[in-house]
Amino acid sequence: SVLRRFKPLLDRVLVERFAPEVKTKGGIMLPEKSVGKVLDAKVVAIGPGAKNLEGKVVPMSVNVGDRVLLPEYGGTKITLDEKDYHLFRDGDILAKYEAES
Repeated sequence: SVLRRFKPLLDRVLVERFAPEVKTKGGIMLPEKSVGKVLDAKVVAIGPGAKNLEGKVVPMSVNVGDRVLLPEYGGTKITLDEKDYHLFRDGDILAKYEAES
């Protein structure tokens, strides 16, 4: 697949946004306008990390498979295999969800 061959550079993170909820918990369909922008996403690829002033690579704060919270704006939209993804810098990602123990 194209996704396997797509490698983000430096501290960039490729994410796939989760689909918006189009039904309420009670089963009522929501009109498209009222569906908020989905800020949760799954990390699908990461770069090796950016270098600091000493030339050492700073490790990434997220890994492939992590569920993360994105800023409302920003990122670069990319379409691969007719699917939409977004590319963000590691530092732009607001949070990651920890697995429940």
